[in-house]
Amino acid sequence: MPPVDMEAIYAKTPVQDIPWDVAMPPAALVELVEGAQVAPGRAVDFGCGAGNNSIYLARQGFEVTGVDISPTAIGIARQRARQKGVKCNFVVADVLGDLKALTGCFDFALDWELLHHLYPDQRPRYVQNVWDKLVPDGRYLSLCFSENDPQFGGSGKFRKTSLGTMLYFSSEAELRELFSPGFAIRDMRTIPVRGKHASHLAVYAFMQKRQRGRRG
Repeated sequence: MPPVDMEAIYAKTPVQDIPWDVAMPPAALVELVEGAQVAPGRAVDFGCGAGNNSIYLARQGFEVTGVDISPTAIGIARQRARQKGVKCNFVVADVLGDLKALTGCFDFALDWELLHHLYPDQRPRYVQNVWDKLVPDGRYLSLCFSENDPQFGGSGKFRKTSLGTMLYFSSEAELRELFSPGFAIRDMRTIPVRGKHASHLAVYAFMQKRQRGRRG
């Protein structure tokens, strides 16, 4: 299945019409950060889009790097950070690539509504990249749409959106299998998530990096 051109979406669609560009930080992320389950440190926001979650984390005391494949999205993110007086580092990069543009390792990795844009054959490569960029015992939060989500037809693993993106909807079991080789899963559950135009059911997975072969 050919990849969706995310740059074309950001270049042609007013950012206010992009459904995943939500100004308010998601409640589940706020609860995790402000509940002190993740301490401020170096954070990387994979698939940061126009930067909303990166800016939120920076305001909470994190040193943040936001990563997105779309130069237009990164340009908007930089502009937003400047307007809000927030310091963030935004980088154009492919999360499936070598990520040489990211220097050092991070204490916390976030992908919020990125994973459902990646198909099953791409996901092991991506999760390996996340693992590689985290410090030992680093934390990782991933959220992607559940196969039980009623949106976009409400059935099937692959579903096409009004923007032309083709998403892959996941079960908790398959995500546990994906993450478990490299991460100890501290909390996995299906939760409601508010979107710009509709609510979704999504799988929330909060994890901790472990050395290969260590379980628990």
